[in-house]
Amino acid sequence: MTTENPHQNEQSIADFEALKTAIANSETALVKDLLTGQTVHKLEIDYLLELARLGNDRGIIKLLEDVPQWKE
Repeated sequence: MTTENPHQNEQSIADFEALKTAIANSETALVKDLLTGQTVHKLEIDYLLELARLGNDRGIIKLLEDVPQWKE
């Protein structure tokens, strides 16, 4: 999740942790809310997809596949 200043970086880390927890708990609506308007690094998406695949949650996998990826 992209950031531009240290305060945003702290928020981004908290958002990423919340996203991982929501994926692990199969909370599709919360995952959707956390991803709304976000651009995510490819490495982060790959990690989150791996986590979602462990839970075999097709809804969350689809949400993650549709998230715009940040290009460096």
